[in-house]
Amino acid sequence: MAAKSFDMIVIGAGPGGYVAAIRGAQLGLNVGIVEREHMGGICLNWGCIPTKAMLRSSEVFHLMHRAKDFGLKADGIDYDLNAVVDRSRGVAKQLSSGVSHLMKKNKITTIMGEAKLTGKGKVSVTTDKGAEELTAKNIIIATGARARELPGLEADGDLVWTYKHALKPPRMPKKLLVIGSGAIGIEFASFYNTLGADTTVVEVMDRVLPVEDAEISAFAKKSFEKQGMKIMEKSMVKQLDRAKGKVTAHIETGGKPEKIEFDTVISAVGIVGNVENLGLEELGVKIDRTHVVVDEYCRTGVEGLYAIGDIAGAPWLAHKASHEGVMVAELIAGKNDVHPVRPESIAGCTYCHPQVASVGYTEAAAKEKGYKVKVGRFPFIGNGKAIALGEPEGMVKTVFDEKTGELLGAHMVGAEVTELIQGYVVGRTLETTEEDLMNTVFPHPTLSEMMHESVLDAYGRAIHF
Repeated sequence: MAAKSFDMIVIGAGPGGYVAAIRGAQLGLNVGIVEREHMGGICLNWGCIPTKAMLRSSEVFHLMHRAKDFGLKADGIDYDLNAVVDRSRGVAKQLSSGVSHLMKKNKITTIMGEAKLTGKGKVSVTTDKGAEELTAKNIIIATGARARELPGLEADGDLVWTYKHALKPPRMPKKLLVIGSGAIGIEFASFYNTLGADTTVVEVMDRVLPVEDAEISAFAKKSFEKQGMKIMEKSMVKQLDRAKGKVTAHIETGGKPEKIEFDTVISAVGIVGNVENLGLEELGVKIDRTHVVVDEYCRTGVEGLYAIGDIAGAPWLAHKASHEGVMVAELIAGKNDVHPVRPESIAGCTYCHPQVASVGYTEAAAKEKGYKVKVGRFPFIGNGKAIALGEPEGMVKTVFDEKTGELLGAHMVGAEVTELIQGYVVGRTLETTEEDLMNTVFPHPTLSEMMHESVLDAYGRAIHF
């Protein structure tokens, strides 16, 4: 059987791959996409989307308990965990089938199966009907990543869970240990803690949400503790002793070991790129700690072979993958005004309670890079809309270059900050200065006014605080 020929083949249909395929098709390329499991990848099926659906349920549950604060009455407040999970699975399914529809609409050939590069421009796909041979001058690897498993802390789906088990839990945890306080760990800790699990978070670094600005981490930690979470920083889970219905965790903090018993453990200690069995090494692709080494245009160094998204390194974010997908499709199609994705201008969002969002450099990172900085802060308690919403806890922090007025970074914690951050992202993309932001009229009453006030504060001009 003759090999099917394409202008571009994409391996992996997550938020990097399927977006690359659509952009390629829009530009007139004949595109084939290979996916071994779910259209939409981890993000739509087991990541960003279903977790947000579950967190929304816990947020509503939390608000129901606060009914009295809003002059409302609600009795017998409870939840049905299976129904919460079913809703989240339904949301994921709806979006996954939406991706399949977009492939058809854009006349992209979809092949379900396991892909392997068998030579330059050659892909062999193992499908349930046998092997299918494909060829293309340009190939994009978008195979994503999976949860990192530490020796002795491996998931079993019963006592020890990965994010997948946590999204379809076999039961409601009573006493929960979350290992790792990055976005995934903190989001699950927030969800289960809100539903009543006695939750402990262990973080090996010196603070929770270690990639965030130190002040934001400290504020978030205080909020989590107020909600009853136990936070253990500079701590390491050395081993897990599993018995029927319980796990004894050996946790070391500053050299001091202690044993604590839990009924459930969620491991969220980072990710590993899906680089195996793709035939990458044989083609001469460089792999560094499970991630493909690429240049700023996602080129692997092997002609016609690109890698995008989680497999191509940090930041491990769906929106970064999508933009890389668009960029590479445009390069392949011969567009000459293609801009590389700048990692320092990509926002990170964590949907815990309170939410956390940031873009650019933290205050410490800006200083390390040699900038003399001006820093502004504004608290939620000084904002009319935040008080009206009953969300007076939070802060907005901005970091500017004292010399040029360039916005170097913005960091937020509080209600809806994951939606607010985009204002600063646009600002950074447009290379805005403090003057532009000060002269912008923000609508009232909105949470966004705090973004204005934080800028004003950096220059000693805050009005409402």
